[in-house]
Amino acid sequence: MSDYARDASAVQGATDRLLTAVAGLDEGAAAQPSLLPGWTRGHVLAHLARNADALVNLLTWARTGEETPMYASEGARDRDIERDAARPLAVHLDDLRTSAFRFNAAAAALPRDRWTFEVTMRNGVTERAERLPLRRLVEVELHHVDLGIGYTMADLPDAFVERHLAFLTTVKFAGHPDLPALRLTDGERAWETGRAQGPRLTVSGSPRELLGWLTGRADGSGLSASDAPLPTVPPLG
Repeated sequence: MSDYARDASAVQGATDRLLTAVAGLDEGAAAQPSLLPGWTRGHVLAHLARNADALVNLLTWARTGEETPMYASEGARDRDIERDAARPLAVHLDDLRTSAFRFNAAAAALPRDRWTFEVTMRNGVTERAERLPLRRLVEVELHHVDLGIGYTMADLPDAFVERHLAFLTTVKFAGHPDLPALRLTDGERAWETGRAQGPRLTVSGSPRELLGWLTGRADGSGLSASDAPLPTVPPLG
């Protein structure tokens, strides 16, 4: 499921698209609401920069073996985002560039024999270092959508849609106690996820529609379900 080099390269491509889009905004755009409730675009941009540094911490932990948490604390993470949200657009853009450079360098510095090293995410989930580029790719791609500046779920690369749908169904929501047993299908392929026990609800739609629903970026109106309404998907956290 993991492909470290491919995911690290995809992060760079996604970041380049994000930087180009942000560079084209006018000065007042960062203060405008994003598509995430309660967050301006500035909040999203600040989060993206600090998330890059948080993942650098985990890559450093994996490389050295010395425990380096993502954030000093949950409160520190939130305070940093609030502190930086109202910055001028040029400052956001510079921060995004420099934090992306640090992430790319840390990803390139991780030896192959450390890819299987396990680190702990901020939510307590244990993750293998080889999947950290995918984690960063998800942040960049989905939060680019969340900025509400013209990049939508329809613009996500097909390869990313496939990778993230596979991750959500086989890792994130597999066995999740708050999600009923699901069989997701695009009519040709199927992905099973949710609780292992109980009747399995079939949900049909395109991979892009399924991903939008699972990530909370779509209401599922383009999907069809067998014998029951669509369940509420737990937050990604």
